[in-house]
Amino acid sequence: MRKFQVTIQFEMNDEFAALVPPHRTYINRLIEQGVIDHYVVTMETQRVWITFSAEDRKAVDKYLSKSPLFKYWTYEIDELFMVDGPHYRLPVVQLN
Repeated sequence: MRKFQVTIQFEMNDEFAALVPPHRTYINRLIEQGVIDHYVVTMETQRVWITFSAEDRKAVDKYLSKSPLFKYWTYEIDELFMVDGPHYRLPVVQLN
C-alpha cells in the first residue's frame, strides 16, 4: 500500500457547513478502515491535509469524490516517499 498526502483548499459557507456532519461520518469510516492515517483541518486558512493509504492516485480520487463536500474543494494529491513518526514505530519498552 502506498501513502499519499492530499492538500485541500475550501471556502466555508452555509451550504458547506450543513454538509460537515455527513462528511465527518464518511471520514470516520475511512479512518476506522485504515484508509486515512491523518486528517487535519485549519479554519485559519481553510485548508485540509489528509494522509491516505491507497493503491494509486486514482483510488485516492475515488475516495475524495465520495465526500459530500467534494464539489467545494480544490485539491492536490502527492505520493509520499517516506512517512515516519511515533505512530509508525513500536512502543518503547519500559522495564518496571
